[in-house]
Amino acid sequence: MGARRIRREQIRHDQKLSRRENGQLKTKERARRHLRLLELVQKGKFPYTPTVMSWLSTALNTPATRITPEAVEKYVAAQKK
Repeated sequence: MGARRIRREQIRHDQKLSRRENGQLKTKERARRHLRLLELVQKGKFPYTPTVMSWLSTALNTPATRITPEAVEKYVAAQKK
């Protein structure tokens, strides 16, 4: 009768460890991705590839269809500081 509870607790424990270990890796990867995509934005010109537009959409908190070149320039200038 207690086997299900024990399994559930083991799963919860394993997931907690996994989040701790993978979370650190994901944080580092997000920083690398930020620098890589920011460099692509600085080198390229509008309109960007779908990958870059998706990233900009998240960074600017704006739908990709509503992103303007002026907003991108403003964001890049703010990131240089």
